[in-house]
Amino acid sequence: MAALLAGITLAFFWPGVASYDSVVQYQQVLSGQYDDWHPPAMARLWAVFHDLGWRGQIPMFVLQILLYWGGLALFAGALARNGRALAALVVLLLGTWPPLLGWQIAVLKDAQMTGALLAAVGLASWWRLDDRRLPIWAAALVLLLLGYATLVRFNAAFATVPLALGLLGGVRWDRPLFQAVLVVAAAAAVLGVLTPINQRLLDAKPSGVERSLPLFDLAGIAHHAGPQAVPLVPARLWRRAETRGCLTPILWDPIGDEKACGYIVDTLQRAAPGNRLRNAWLHAIATHPLAYAAHRIGHWNSEMRLWMPATMPGTGPLARSEPNKLGLASPDKRIAGFQKTGYVLASSVAGAPILWFAIALGVLFCTWPARNGMGSVAVTLALSAILTELAFGLVGVASDYRYHCWGMLAAGLALLAATGTRPLPQRVLVAVLGVAAVAGVVIVARWTLPPALPPL
Repeated sequence: MAALLAGITLAFFWPGVASYDSVVQYQQVLSGQYDDWHPPAMARLWAVFHDLGWRGQIPMFVLQILLYWGGLALFAGALARNGRALAALVVLLLGTWPPLLGWQIAVLKDAQMTGALLAAVGLASWWRLDDRRLPIWAAALVLLLLGYATLVRFNAAFATVPLALGLLGGVRWDRPLFQAVLVVAAAAAVLGVLTPINQRLLDAKPSGVERSLPLFDLAGIAHHAGPQAVPLVPARLWRRAETRGCLTPILWDPIGDEKACGYIVDTLQRAAPGNRLRNAWLHAIATHPLAYAAHRIGHWNSEMRLWMPATMPGTGPLARSEPNKLGLASPDKRIAGFQKTGYVLASSVAGAPILWFAIALGVLFCTWPARNGMGSVAVTLALSAILTELAFGLVGVASDYRYHCWGMLAAGLALLAATGTRPLPQRVLVAVLGVAAVAGVVIVARWTLPPALPPL
């Protein structure tokens, strides 16, 4: 059935959607000049297909769809083999959910990461759900997939490190303090080597992408603590940006957009070149910790769509490719209805990432400590989802829905793996009530808050 669904997906959405980011990356493929704003690992792989004569976005589209459905097929097959036929069917239904599948057909780093992670999880779970070790060849392939996923998103380490430890290392997650330190240290180490890998090994030119987080945080601190908190920018410019609504926790784009408040970023770039920006950022955090915390909490709320309106930028999956002259075509107009359904569902309570985050927390609460293979996979997936989403509270700079596709899928698969465990009824009740409470907050927010549309 998964093979049939993969074929239908390829035929219906052919040749995939090329977004603005896709167009920029394909330009790099054509020119042979790469930078690190977009993942050079993805662009380099794309260039391999291009050099083999496979033009346009089609090879990357085919790759991410086959990884996506291949991973789901393996996971469903492993569940069915363990007597969980209904859960296996739900795995495939989850893969067809419009907010997830609608974003998976866009040739973007997020979809490449999601496809690679699903393939890695599906392959590893073929053995791990039975509490068996992976053969060497399977472990090597899982490691390769996790490595690629880590390279295509700068914060993917928060998802891949717990997966590597749980699926390859066989960690039972029975020593929470030690293993929490291990995960954080390993993720930090991975983040530390990404820039050298991108710039030296993959020969990508520095783009300044690492400056977007300090720029966004400085604007947030100025918003909460006042213009004097960030004197690098004259107070009158901060007040002008405040009046225009550019100092928003939703995303950093308005302070860098010429049509909105681009003078904020321009001023900060001139006033704090090189490491001076990082030093100013750390100083502002140290001297205004409450303002920084309020800014990051506000952004995480926006990312997770907890106390947020239904209408938000970057929610609906794309139906057309970005206009271009590079031969990156658009799918047929027939997909518009499916993508619109994806937007409606993503804007609903069921589509709120915070709801899936609550589900992942509930699975962790009910299945930890793991007592069998299914419990171990459930805990590993729940941790991957939880850490992925928590990381946005520290490093997120925009609230695009596509960032959460892996976290939501991981939460859903964790829940289905947990059907093979025997949690205490009291724990299940607490988890269900917690998810229901989160859903209630989201419902009230959707009914009462006005649309969140920052100036762009």
